[in-house]
Amino acid sequence: MAIEIERKFLLKNDNWKQSVVSSALIRQGYLANSDKASVRIRIDGDIANINIKSMTLAITRQEYEYAIPVEDAEKLLTDLCQQPQIEKTRYIVMHEGHKWEIDVFAGDNAGLVVAEIELDSEDESFAMPDWAGQEVSDQIKYYNVNLINNPYSTWGKSLG
Repeated sequence: MAIEIERKFLLKNDNWKQSVVSSALIRQGYLANSDKASVRIRIDGDIANINIKSMTLAITRQEYEYAIPVEDAEKLLTDLCQQPQIEKTRYIVMHEGHKWEIDVFAGDNAGLVVAEIELDSEDESFAMPDWAGQEVSDQIKYYNVNLINNPYSTWGKSLG
């Protein structure tokens, strides 16, 4: 079984920018959402995947990801995925032996910046960077699948 152990944090400042090792534009959309799982199509630079992820509200979730042709992903995003889609730039930052992914959202989610770290176990220790703020791993509004119907631009009005 494929398992993802991921923690999400808001950012306190922009100090992470000095440690960026790479970045990529990401576009993703959702083919299906249920109370059990989401099915996502993602184009990350020049790579495309279909992803199935459990909807468990926890840092450990089932996740299955498979490569697909970019042309197929483009067609799926255009014709079959929910609209609007998630647009973001993902920055990779290394901090004391761990890879952090900083997502800077665009479009309806512009202004939202979230840092994620994937771990090998729930109790794995890691050094907290000075730019990492409040943990939001257990807050469903920060899950990408929820940003489609409840984008960051509306939070002051409906989710605040």
